[in-house]
Amino acid sequence: MLSIENLHATVAGKPILNGLTLSVGVGEMHAIMGPNGAGKSTLAYVLGGRPGYEVTEGSVRLDGRDLLEMSPDERAAAGLFLGFQYPVEIPGVSNVQFLRTALNAQRRARGEAEVSAGDFLRLAREQGEKLGVSMDMMKRGVNVGFSGGEKKRNEMVQMGIVDPRLAVLDETDSGLDIDALRVVGDGINRIMRRPDKAVLLITHYQRLLDIVEPDFVHVLAEGRIVRSGGRELARQLERQGYGAIAA
Repeated sequence: MLSIENLHATVAGKPILNGLTLSVGVGEMHAIMGPNGAGKSTLAYVLGGRPGYEVTEGSVRLDGRDLLEMSPDERAAAGLFLGFQYPVEIPGVSNVQFLRTALNAQRRARGEAEVSAGDFLRLAREQGEKLGVSMDMMKRGVNVGFSGGEKKRNEMVQMGIVDPRLAVLDETDSGLDIDALRVVGDGINRIMRRPDKAVLLITHYQRLLDIVEPDFVHVLAEGRIVRSGGRELARQLERQGYGAIAA
């Protein structure tokens, strides 16, 4: 589904990704771990098409299409969802307004019929109930006044509504307590653990991996993948730290 070959990228002229190569197959969940400054969030932003992140070499293909040639909205319509480490607040724009607009924009881009207001509200209520996000919260400004855990659960509601093929989740477990971590982890499994979808999960810690159980774990250091394995690699990192493994 996702093929990254020899990817180099800079931010403000500084090299961050230095020849990263990774393949994520359909139905797979891959976890990316690594020390601060390794390039994990840069990888997520490059895949999402965030301005200021310049690709200087390499290629990225999603379902055979050149992802780097697409605008961010085209990437979303192609099935890519980017979950942020720090979800932003958007005062004056309600969750339901934002999500219905986003969903219907993607459907139009794919040549599909728009979702009616009634059908959308039923979908939003269904997804919200599964993640502990009430309709009162859904009617509030996007993430306005939400706690860290509420923002992450709200982002899982967004993911459930747009129903992407590939989710790139940047430290979704950041700032979550034990209960919120379980809710978010279960949400990832429910929404994305399907044979036609894939997940690239960026995290520092094993605790989320105990819930979502990725198929592959990769260590990112100095802008490239330096080690790959199964879930036992994450446990080894927990015991030994990055220094011994990423050296």
